[in-house]
Amino acid sequence: MLTLTRSVGETIRIGDDIEIHVVEVRGGTVRLGFKAPREVAIHREEVYRQIAEANLLAAQVTADTLGALAAFAPTALSEAEAVGAGVEGPGAPEDDAVQAARPVD
Repeated sequence: MLTLTRSVGETIRIGDDIEIHVVEVRGGTVRLGFKAPREVAIHREEVYRQIAEANLLAAQVTADTLGALAAFAPTALSEAEAVGAGVEGPGAPEDDAVQAARPVD
């Protein structure tokens, strides 16, 4: 770990695009200001740990979860349902008529 001593009004740079400004020192508390690109996440340690824990919980997928999601997945129509719904496909009445009109070798 790098340890630096800075006074109020002084800055620390990380790379080309991150600046840390010492805003105020009062007793045992230091106020810092940060300038960084929007895509750089800056969090207090306790908030970072809460986010990491929430992400771990969200990533856990159980068989119960998959089963519950499967109830919402669309199912394939059976052939009888497809014919009743007017869906063309194998076994549809139009196919029978076309097959009957074909000459037999």
